[in-house]
Amino acid sequence: QVRLQESGPGLMKPSQTLSLTCTVSGDSITKNYYYWSWIRQPAGEGLEWIGGIGYSGSTFYNPSLKNRTSIFRDTTKNQFTLHLSSVSPEDTAVYYCARARGGIGFEYDYWGQGTQVAVSS
Repeated sequence: QVRLQESGPGLMKPSQTLSLTCTVSGDSITKNYYYWSWIRQPAGEGLEWIGGIGYSGSTFYNPSLKNRTSIFRDTTKNQFTLHLSSVSPEDTAVYYCARARGGIGFEYDYWGQGTQVAVSS
């Protein structure tokens, strides 16, 4: 069974860089045609796709966050990592990693449980 687990700090200060890692078990992040994304959900709001990385290593970003976002992977650890720079309270949300097959915008079939990130001075 495929499992995704997010890890990272729960509390950030404004202007810091958020770093979250998704550890995948039960499948390889280099397996053909699978795409691995970061998604967030502020309290009381809908889901927002942040960006993702494909099986070949290609990266994709939400244009509204692209200037602050970097996603990369460590294939030896079967992990992919999100860096979000210059965080502000508006970045407070539950952050999820998820898998899709076929394309970056395709339906997600596996999700992590999510990790709460709060940005506060």
